[in-house]
Amino acid sequence: MKLDHITFDPQIMGGKPCVRGMRITVGTIVGLVASGKSFEEILEYYPYLEMEDIRQALAYAAWRSEEIEVPFVAA
Repeated sequence: MKLDHITFDPQIMGGKPCVRGMRITVGTIVGLVASGKSFEEILEYYPYLEMEDIRQALAYAAWRSEEIEVPFVAA
């Protein structure tokens, strides 16, 4: 899975996953899609985004939702 549009920087949005280092988080995009906004509407709201940004944000969110966290037990 290619997710080269998703970046992490502690100096940007507190290290949350963002699109191409901008101040637009994966969560923002997922929230817009969940509220019924089309990709075209999102691109109108954020003209500096690309269609691939939205696709990768959704792919990243889907991947993270399937991830399982296993507690670390020290020996």
